[in-house]
Amino acid sequence: MLKSLFISSALFLSGTMLACNKAAASVTAIPDPTLDEPLRSTGQKQTIVLAGGCFWGVEAVFEHIKGVTDVRSGYAGGKGSASYEEVSSGTTGHAESVQITYDPSKITYGKLLKVFFAVAHDPTELNRQGPDVGTQYRSAIFYSTDEQKRIAQAYIDQLNKAKVFTQPLATQLTALDSFHEAESYHQNYLAKHPNEPYIVYNDMPKLKNLRKEFPELYKD
Repeated sequence: MLKSLFISSALFLSGTMLACNKAAASVTAIPDPTLDEPLRSTGQKQTIVLAGGCFWGVEAVFEHIKGVTDVRSGYAGGKGSASYEEVSSGTTGHAESVQITYDPSKITYGKLLKVFFAVAHDPTELNRQGPDVGTQYRSAIFYSTDEQKRIAQAYIDQLNKAKVFTQPLATQLTALDSFHEAESYHQNYLAKHPNEPYIVYNDMPKLKNLRKEFPELYKD
């Protein structure tokens, strides 16, 4: 089934907001990228936009990474306006995405991609994550510089060649045209709704996997 077409204050079921369908969190041990940017001497902020299914869990993962200063849920990869209702229809070309702002003197672009592939989602699923089906749930990296494109493509090729996953990566590598920030009720969703059944079942395990697999990067 698809993610529900829209969420509003009126959409509750047994006290629980209708939301993303269930998609079990998993973890895959993967190598560091052989090609990456070096840690920089300056703390001038950089951004990366990633898509990996329902943005609540992906956002929550990167909010707990050292060196990340801000994470926003939103929509990328499509044309025209983007609202939750429009994107959920699957007709706009957008994907649920997160915009990650980070300090390149503390963490690299490649290391963020490693977290993305390892614990944030399943990069082998095409146009879906678990039962959430549609291009709006696709795995994608939206690059904004030639360096980001080069590093991301090299890492995808590296993981496919090493057959780290049982299937080839379905992750798309696409130039970033625009990022539309999602509605306010989507931002910091896990922090605001930690006891919601969907969050407990699907997204808390991602944070547990992050803490276990990347203790040196995890922040409370």
